[in-house]
Amino acid sequence: MHPREVVKAALRHNCASVICAHNHPSGIAEPSQADELITGRIKSALEIVDIRMLDHLVVSASETVSMAERALI
Repeated sequence: MHPREVVKAALRHNCASVICAHNHPSGIAEPSQADELITGRIKSALEIVDIRMLDHLVVSASETVSMAERALI
């Protein structure tokens, strides 16, 4: 996911905040280092236009991990 596409969609829908989510088909919902990096880039891009990122959820078949709950946002 590209930060600019998230910002474009958020602006198109007049969002004040967003929650991102993506799946891990491996079955392990642990956020990867790449997940943390892209989350930070998306959050920074959204902040430029005053949109808050509330959470980024990583979903597998058996669990969901909230990056906000883990203080990764």
